[in-house]
Amino acid sequence: MGSTEKTPLRIVFMGTPDFARTSLEHLAGWDGGEIVGVYTQPDRPCGRGQVCKPSAVKQLALEKGWDVYQPVNFKDPAAIDELAALRPDVLVVAAYGLILPQAVLDIAPHGAVNVHSSLLPKYRGAAPIQRAILHGDDVTGVTIMQMDKGMDTGDILKARALAIGKDDTAEILHDELAELGGKLLVETLDAMVAGTLRRIKQDEDKATYAAKLSKSEGQLDWTRPAQEVHNRARAMHPWPGAYFFWCAPDRDKPLRIALTPGEVGPSLEEYGNPEPGTIIGDVDGKLAIACADKVYLAAAVKPAGKKCMTAEGFCCGYLNRCAE
Repeated sequence: MGSTEKTPLRIVFMGTPDFARTSLEHLAGWDGGEIVGVYTQPDRPCGRGQVCKPSAVKQLALEKGWDVYQPVNFKDPAAIDELAALRPDVLVVAAYGLILPQAVLDIAPHGAVNVHSSLLPKYRGAAPIQRAILHGDDVTGVTIMQMDKGMDTGDILKARALAIGKDDTAEILHDELAELGGKLLVETLDAMVAGTLRRIKQDEDKATYAAKLSKSEGQLDWTRPAQEVHNRARAMHPWPGAYFFWCAPDRDKPLRIALTPGEVGPSLEEYGNPEPGTIIGDVDGKLAIACADKVYLAAAVKPAGKKCMTAEGFCCGYLNRCAE
C-alpha cells in the first residue's frame, strides 16, 4: 500500500523589513513546507555612519542557514533563471519592495501569494497601515492575495479583520498586523496543500490607494479638530514622526518640535478657549495644546536639537511654568 504522506511545498520567500520577518518566522515553524531560498533587497547604507546593514529578513535567513539572494531587480534574465533553478512550488511575498514581472509570477505552479496589511481592495499600495489610522478607521486587517501583474489587484485567498484601538499608533498596529499576517499565511498554505483554497475577485469599485508617506505629512495643523490631529500623530509614529512649529516669545524663528502621540483631551472651554496652536501647559503629565475644538495631550515632545522631554520639562525650559 503506497504512502499517503504529502511532499512538503518548496517555498521561496521574498521580503525585506520587520513585517516580512514575522511572516518568515511563522513559515519556519510550519511543517507543511520547505524554504529553499530567501530573497530580500540588497544591503543598503543606513545611519549616520552609512554602514551597510542586512535587512530583517536577511538576518533571520542567515540565522536559519537558508540561502539568501539579493538581486537589484528582475530585469536581467539571469536573475529569473536563478530563481527558476530553485524549483519553487510557491512564492511567498511580504513587503519585498521589488516589482515582480510576469515571468517571475509564472515560475511556481502555485504562483505567488502576498501578505498585505489591509482588507483589500481598500488601501492598495505602500502605506495601508498609516492611511487607515490617518483616515480614522476603526477596523483594518490582513489579506493573503494571489499576485498578478497589477498593484495589489490579485484574487483574495484569505482575509481577517483587526480592530484599531483609539490610541493605536502605526508602530503598534504594524506589529499586530504582522503577527496576524503570519498566522493567516500558514492557514492559507494549509488550505493550498489540502486543495480547499477559494479565490475571490476584488471589487474594483471599492478599491482605494494608500500612497507612500512623505516627511511633510508629519506636520500637524492645530486648526483642525483634535481627533484629526491625534489620527495624524498616531499614523506618523514612528516614521516620519509628527511635528509642529511653535513661535516662542524669545525666538526670531519658529521652533520645530517633534511630538510623541498622546490622546484627545477636554474641551477648550475648560481653558478659556485659547487660539489653536497655543501651548497651554502640563495637564496630568502631558503637554496640552489647543486644537480647533479640544485640547490635544502630547505624551512627550522633542524641540529641534534637544533631547526628548516630558511636559514638565518643556514647561520649565520653554514656558517658565515649573510645577511647584
